[in-house]
Amino acid sequence: MSRKQQRGEVTVERVLDAALDLYAREGEAGLTVAALTRESGVSTGSVYHHFGNLHGVVSALALRWLDRLLGELGTALLSHQDARSGIEAVVHAYLGFVRTEPAASRLLHSPFADQEGTAHAAEIRDSQEARLTPIELWLDAHRKAGELADLPTPVIEGLVLGPVVAMARRWLTLGDVDLEEASRILPDRIWRSVGP
Repeated sequence: MSRKQQRGEVTVERVLDAALDLYAREGEAGLTVAALTRESGVSTGSVYHHFGNLHGVVSALALRWLDRLLGELGTALLSHQDARSGIEAVVHAYLGFVRTEPAASRLLHSPFADQEGTAHAAEIRDSQEARLTPIELWLDAHRKAGELADLPTPVIEGLVLGPVVAMARRWLTLGDVDLEEASRILPDRIWRSVGP
């Protein structure tokens, strides 16, 4: 990698780190190009060069954290041989991620992320294929072995992640959910919906 490419990567990281800090402190309204350049120390021209516009910064930030979340979920799932332990591990990993990364989780569960996900679903899926394919293969193998309900993979994913995402959103927006309690209750309830 050339020095120029290394500097470019450092610049991108500085901008994304600053963007998350701003988002955590001031929300979407506080995330402006002027605030971003002030926070990161990166010039306006560099922000536009690397990201195109502010929307590009937020998209890149959301994809960065989606990649980390999927990495943690994949690691949790694939480290278990039996279906129940794997499903329970995914629930714990997701709620753990939300608890330890609230700013990133708030972004990933925001209307912006929902709109991006809808508008660019195929693109995002393609960019995350390396993370998603092993998860799908794991689920498929356990379904074929009779350890999971004989349901299409998207249905299993929805039954597992739907309640977890709902609890995460509620905790992030209203704060009236105890994530520790949810982490104790949800795995068994979710297992009942996807077990054989």
